[in-house]
Formats: sequence, structure tokens, C-alpha cells
Amino acid sequence: MAGLIIKPRSRIFHGHEWVYASEIQKTLGDPQAGDLIQLKDFRDRPLGTAIFNPNSQVVARRISRRKQKLDLEFFERRAQQAIELRQRHSKSIDLNICRLIDAESDGLPGLIVDCYNEHLVLQLLTPAMVMQRDLIVAALLKLLSPRSIVLRNDSPLLVDEGVEPEITVLHGQLTEPFQLNLNGLLVEIDVFNQQSPLLPVDRIHTSKDLAPLMKDKRVLEVFCGHGVLSLSSAVAGAIQVTAVDASIDAINAVTRNAELNDVKVDALRHNPFDFLKHHDEKYDSIILNPSFLIKNKKTLNEALRNYRELHQRCLQLLNRDGVLSTFCDSHHISRDAFLHNVVQASVDAKCSLRLLRSYHQNLDHPVLPSIPETDHFKGFSFELAPSR
Repeated sequence: MAGLIIKPRSRIFHGHEWVYASEIQKTLGDPQAGDLIQLKDFRDRPLGTAIFNPNSQVVARRISRRKQKLDLEFFERRAQQAIELRQRHSKSIDLNICRLIDAESDGLPGLIVDCYNEHLVLQLLTPAMVMQRDLIVAALLKLLSPRSIVLRNDSPLLVDEGVEPEITVLHGQLTEPFQLNLNGLLVEIDVFNQQSPLLPVDRIHTSKDLAPLMKDKRVLEVFCGHGVLSLSSAVAGAIQVTAVDASIDAINAVTRNAELNDVKVDALRHNPFDFLKHHDEKYDSIILNPSFLIKNKKTLNEALRNYRELHQRCLQLLNRDGVLSTFCDSHHISRDAFLHNVVQASVDAKCSLRLLRSYHQNLDHPVLPSIPETDHFKGFSFELAPSR
């Protein structure tokens, strides 16, 4: 088996499971994308088994500290461990609508499985997982017996991994949208339509905490996507809700779901940056919910500038005692750095903020402290403090 010899002081010696190209001392053999490789330290001591991808910044992702094959038994065992974790925390996790497998957090790098009642939606984000998709499907069928399994490989992350986008049904038949009941909120999703926004399961947990802040408020959500936060606000008693997104499919989804719940949401198709720049109407609460604003580490500085501009413009549109709720779902920016970005924007907007709430990933998105990248979702709600 081909392998890599890792340089001293690399991340993997401090508990991480990734190996970057700059951390490789020597390559043994001729490994190809998706291959299993052995990892060794600079003294030729074994470090375990990893999946290899020379097209990625993360060249190797360790799957075990021992020799390990990517066989059916492996996928069944890891998937069962992930399911049992969520069952143990069923008070915090809705097992019918949750993330069942969260890549590195569950020892399956590059594999994401979201559960929507009887339907499973897969993302295969590394070549190794793409190559083993038949085994993955077989393991899921044995453990869960889902009605359908859909591969929804349209993430922007695929470009950096050299994986081709693909949307297809891997099991069962699912070509029509279906409805979900999210704690009384009806939402229709279309997992097979590439243009339709996929419902992010982490926002379901967030909406429970956020919705009470929206009662009797005039609410604006920017980058609304599927509009779960807008819909939750309307159901919670907001007196007016406006949802803005550049995607016509997102706007259509919000409109349809508002009808299902018999609530009114003004869904507007507009470039969010332009909307905030030229809009002067005031709101009691603004929700800022962009997805993939930070695509990779190379775009981090530009994304931080965009976030700062968005935060400043949102703060300037708030009424007295108004609330800004802002979210980021990227491991490239830390919680502290994201908080600092909002503080900088408040200085630009010449206002002071009071922190109301801090949002974290739910337990179906496990965080491994030794892998900071698994802590990717963060958010805050702030209230405008009186001028002094």
C-alpha cells in the first residue's frame, strides 16, 4: 500500500486527522485520488490509514489509527456509531429530521447524510467516498431501511476536491417535492431539483431559539434561502416578515411554504448586497443568513469585508432597540473572529450592541475539539444599546 511520511510538528501529531501538502516529507509509491494510504511519522512509525486526494489542500484524511479497509463492515460500523450517538441525545435531536452522519465528526471524512423523515440525502465530498458509494448505500439500507436515498452533490466544496457535481436517486423513487413538519411548521422541499435550495437541518434547531425574539416585530431576513427562519418568525407572531434572496427558486420556496402555513411573508427576489445598499425602510429585527459567503481560505479576507459591510448596513436599518441576528456556517472563520467582525461593523455604524444570544451547532453536528473545522456553525443575536 502506498503511503506518506509526515513531517515533525504536523497537525496530526496534535490530534488532528488531516494532512496538508506542506506537511508531507515523502510520498511512498504512486497513490491516486481516492486511494487508501498508510501514514507514517518521520521515524517510520505507523500513524494509521487515510484516504488520499492530491487535488485537495487536505491531501490525506485519516480514517483510523490502525490498518483499515473501506469495506461494508467499516461503513456499517461507523454509521451505526453515528446513529447511536444521536439516539443517546434524542431529547436534543429530532431523529426524523437531522444530520445522521457529519463527515469527520463521525469518522467518515467526506460523507454527509441528512435525514428527512423516510428520505436520506447524501453528499459525497471526497473522491474516496464517491468511489465507495455503493457500499455506503448498502450500509444505510441495512441499518435504516429508508424509502429513498438521493445523492445531492452540488456543494461548492466539490471544486476544491476535484469531484464532479451530480444529483441522482441511489435508492427508491423520488422525483416530487415532499413536506416536512418542523415542530408544527410545514415546509416543502425538493431534494432532486438542483435549483431548489436544500433545507439546512442545522437551521431547524436555530429557528426554535430565534423565533421567540420575533414576536410583534417587523422582520427582515436577507439571504433567506429556504426561508425557515422567516417562516418561523411569522408563525411566532411577527407583525411583518420580508424575505430577500437572489434565487428565484428560493423565493418560490418561501412563497409556497408561507401558503402551507397560512402566514404572510413578503418574498422579494433581489441581490442582497444591492437591496441593503439602496433600501431605507427600518425594521425591528434583521436576520442575516448567507450561505457559502466564505468558499475557502483564499477568499476569507474578501468574505470578511463583505460580512462587515452587510453587518454595518443591517445595523443602520434597525429601529431603536432593534435586533440583529447573524449566522456563519464556515470553519474558515472562528467564533471569536466572527464576533469581532460584528463589533467592527458596529463601530462603522456608530452604534453599541448588547449580546442577547449565542448560537451553536446542535448535537447532530458533533464538534471534535481536536479538529477545529468540525465547529463550523456560529451565530449571534444582538440588540441595539441606547446611545451614550
